[in-house]
Amino acid sequence: MNDAKEEIKSRLAIEDVVGQYVELKRAGRTLKGHSPWGVDKTPSFMVSPEKGIWHDFSANKGGDIFTFVMEVEGISFREAMEKLAAMAGVDLTKYSGGDKTLTKRKLRAKEALELATKYYQACLVRDRKVCEYVFYQRNMNRGTVQEFRIGYSPASGKALLTVLKKRGFTERELEDAGLLNRFGSDMFRDRVMIPFIDTTGNVIGYTARIIGKGEPKYLNTPETILFNKSRFIFGLAEAKESIRRNGYVVIVEGNMDVISSHQAGVKEAVATSGTAMTDQHIKALSNLTSDIRLAYDGDAAGVKATERAIMLAGDLGITLSVISDYHGAKDPDELIQKDPKLWQQAVESKTPAVDWLLMKYEANLDLREAPAKKQYSDVALKLLSYIKDEVERAAYETKVAKKLGVDVQVLRDKGERLNKKLEQAAAKRFLKQPKTVAVPDHIKKIENSLLAIKIYGQTSVIIPFDAPTDATRLSELELVFNADHEGIGSPNYDQEATELLKRYNAAVKKEKIKALSEKLENLDENNDEYETLIREISDLQKS
Repeated sequence: MNDAKEEIKSRLAIEDVVGQYVELKRAGRTLKGHSPWGVDKTPSFMVSPEKGIWHDFSANKGGDIFTFVMEVEGISFREAMEKLAAMAGVDLTKYSGGDKTLTKRKLRAKEALELATKYYQACLVRDRKVCEYVFYQRNMNRGTVQEFRIGYSPASGKALLTVLKKRGFTERELEDAGLLNRFGSDMFRDRVMIPFIDTTGNVIGYTARIIGKGEPKYLNTPETILFNKSRFIFGLAEAKESIRRNGYVVIVEGNMDVISSHQAGVKEAVATSGTAMTDQHIKALSNLTSDIRLAYDGDAAGVKATERAIMLAGDLGITLSVISDYHGAKDPDELIQKDPKLWQQAVESKTPAVDWLLMKYEANLDLREAPAKKQYSDVALKLLSYIKDEVERAAYETKVAKKLGVDVQVLRDKGERLNKKLEQAAAKRFLKQPKTVAVPDHIKKIENSLLAIKIYGQTSVIIPFDAPTDATRLSELELVFNADHEGIGSPNYDQEATELLKRYNAAVKKEKIKALSEKLENLDENNDEYETLIREISDLQKS
């Protein structure tokens, strides 16, 4: 697909693509702006129109238009390729090579789903009963119905099949699109159809709600060559601009909650569409904002879902909050039907997720009893282990210790024992599995600066890194070099390289000691490897 990449690059200026997400201002031969990930106070995002590359110095990311769209949208390379190809007017089927068959199948599935959506929309406006349900019972307005492309699937078993066959589609193509059931009839019948629209604007499936009584209430498109429920986020296509502009996202439980929220003016709402939250969902949303608010039910399932979300987000260094004041309503949709302003107020009245969960557990336990204190401390320490910031974790430890009436050190000692047990268990489970360790950001930044000097500076110092051959990477390092030496008249590259190497070696040594120490904690003193690790750590500390 390299030919397709080059064709897309030749048609799209990087400043035009990036400019859709970042406000750029001219700074000599480059353009500058604030990081789209919101991690800088002064502009640290640079674009070189001449080289066709970008680099974010605060987030330590960079690349071309493809890597930018992948990072900022939280999508795969293939999805970024399709999005940029659409912008550039490039037909990817001409470049597909070995994947030509799959590419053609996906294209036909998208075409079938697009026609099906238009057919369902036409069926909705023709059916008075359905219109009454959508516009009066569900209180949707015309703008909302058009924005989300809502339609209706007729009760007839092969209505859609007949229409699409006349348009030249085969049953195999309709199966690829998830439009047929196992009996070869229409998958969806007598249901309100709500399309799943991806971030490139394509329909990739549906959630279908039954009108009246019956089971299941909601029927979703199964996994297809287009639809993957563990990655798809309902409403993100419609919400992403508001999320990026206002700096937060609201995750609700149901698709109807999303639609109602958008109609009520809270257009930052999305849902994970009938499946539990995954790390892929969190990663995709964290590329847009670090302020993620959960609007789950306060029942047992909602508590478990929140607990799981905290664990997923904690591993990624993201803090969550919870929206819970529904004024007696069971969910956002019901609250909005009651009064849209109350939902808007609820979204603003967020509570840190850990606080919310601790309050939920506290409400169900009698903390005057010793067994309840143990149970509460176990839950609390498990949650706190996912908080990466030491100051924040210490504040919660103090709060929990006060609640239990114990010294904070007692709680911390218990936490250390629990963590050690968990680490030992994890070590045993994954001992034989290879583990890839990402290079920490601060070390990667030093590497970039050293490589930039090696390639674009003049130094006699031996820098032990191979120069990359990739043109995009070389251009990115040129940006790093220019930024590092901006405003410096006559840089002393030998001195700078020497100092950077000293910092690099110290940082690498520190990381090695940390990794070996963590490994040592998981070993029994009688283990043959125990003494070896101690010697290695000692040698590193002396060097």
